[in-house]
Amino acid sequence: MKASTSEQVYVVNREGDIVFTPPNANLVQGQMEDLLEWMSNTSRELNAVISAGIIHYEFVRIHPFVDGNGRTGRALAAIYLYLRGFDVDFTLDEYYHSDRQAYYHALNSVDQKTQDLTDWLLYFLEGFLTSIDEIKDRILLFPPGAPRKIKLTEKMLKILEYIHLNGSITNSEVQKLLNISRQGAYKYLRSLMDKGIIEKRGGSRSTYYILK
Repeated sequence: MKASTSEQVYVVNREGDIVFTPPNANLVQGQMEDLLEWMSNTSRELNAVISAGIIHYEFVRIHPFVDGNGRTGRALAAIYLYLRGFDVDFTLDEYYHSDRQAYYHALNSVDQKTQDLTDWLLYFLEGFLTSIDEIKDRILLFPPGAPRKIKLTEKMLKILEYIHLNGSITNSEVQKLLNISRQGAYKYLRSLMDKGIIEKRGGSRSTYYILK
């Protein structure tokens, strides 16, 4: 990630069109210092999610790097929420990528003279609620008593969703679901068993897996 210390950078869409113009490079250091001071001394006076939305916007607006500002801004908001007590794997990546135009529209909705963040914060809050709902839905895939503070990959979640919908899953069904080998399928099933989430049933030729 390259710092933008001397050149003007722009936010562009996939077609290469400029959709947002950050401040001049010579203003970046001072504005980043102001943001860090606000985060340290004032941000806790507001609701944590509101502050996270402001931090995200301000970081992307300042655009301190030539690239990677969006990813860094989202990570910064997530870390801030964690430090404010939100102990969840919170991310807006999927929400933003589902409609990039809406993201750019929300980013440009802020009047640079008045700094009215209302529309941006409404967009941010909608994304936050969507992400929390997705986390809730994933938690519901866990059987009662299963440990919750564990890391699951997307492929593991697909297996759990399949079991949730169909009651059970076999190795061959995992192979088809994830387009992987028999050995690869067993690796994921073994990992879910080791985590105490699923258990194996049936005989050697009729083995299937259910939520524990």
